[in-house]
Amino acid sequence: MNKFNISNINLGRAFIYFILFLFAFIYLAPLYVMFSTSLKDIEEIRSGNLMALPLDPTLYAWKKAWATACTGSECKGLAPYFWNSVRIVFPAVIISTILGAFNGYALAKWKFKGSEFLFGALLFGCFIPFQVILLPMAKLLGSLGLANTVTGLVLVHVIYGIAFTTLFFRNYYVGIPTELVKAAKLDGASFLKIFRHIFIPLSTPIFVVTIIWQFTQIWNDFLFGVVYSGSGTQPITVALNNLVNTSVGGKEYNVDMAAAIIAALPTLIVYVIAGKYFVRGLTAGAVKG
Repeated sequence: MNKFNISNINLGRAFIYFILFLFAFIYLAPLYVMFSTSLKDIEEIRSGNLMALPLDPTLYAWKKAWATACTGSECKGLAPYFWNSVRIVFPAVIISTILGAFNGYALAKWKFKGSEFLFGALLFGCFIPFQVILLPMAKLLGSLGLANTVTGLVLVHVIYGIAFTTLFFRNYYVGIPTELVKAAKLDGASFLKIFRHIFIPLSTPIFVVTIIWQFTQIWNDFLFGVVYSGSGTQPITVALNNLVNTSVGGKEYNVDMAAAIIAALPTLIVYVIAGKYFVRGLTAGAVKG
């Protein structure tokens, strides 16, 4: 009986591993095709098959995608647009995360008249489609003189991201005992001192969650980038679209694949390095409330 049970357990485990490997293969196959194609020359791509390893690997496509590929009328590669995205992402992530932390702290531990209504309004903001705010935001940027600028795109992402960051921090801070705040108040601690000395040290998991979330959303954004950017301020997602839809002579699929990987690489690196902290942050209370 014991041998029979052990045999069944081993078969069940083998089946589970088989299913996991199968789904992992299906999920990773497109990435493999993109990477292998980016290392092939155009003749090998046309004569070979998608799953074959490159016979004579070359970085030509990567160099061209980065430095000389045409994105419309300009042939500067993705490099300028990559740095545009960096200039947009970092300030937008930092500002929206800090504002979300303050908002979440105030809404969770410093109740005031109308605080629940305000939180509900912010929560509603998480479900507003991007398209709804395009015209009002365009008018606001025009009024501020920030149309077609990197600063304008930063402002757009901060405004749209505050609802999410506030939700994350508020739901996380609800789980922190209110008695800590009351004790600190009795000792004469102010709003900022309580936040700095009690909440900030406890907030590492939710900061990681929020930063990864905002970084991914802003870096991968296309709609805001294509609507609110100018010719010199476009993020990398817009440039990638222009590159793929621009062809001079024959279609260079290897360059397109290399460009797509370059555009996706920062978010991939973030998840590889900080993915486990993201999961820890979620399980620590980021989605409670």
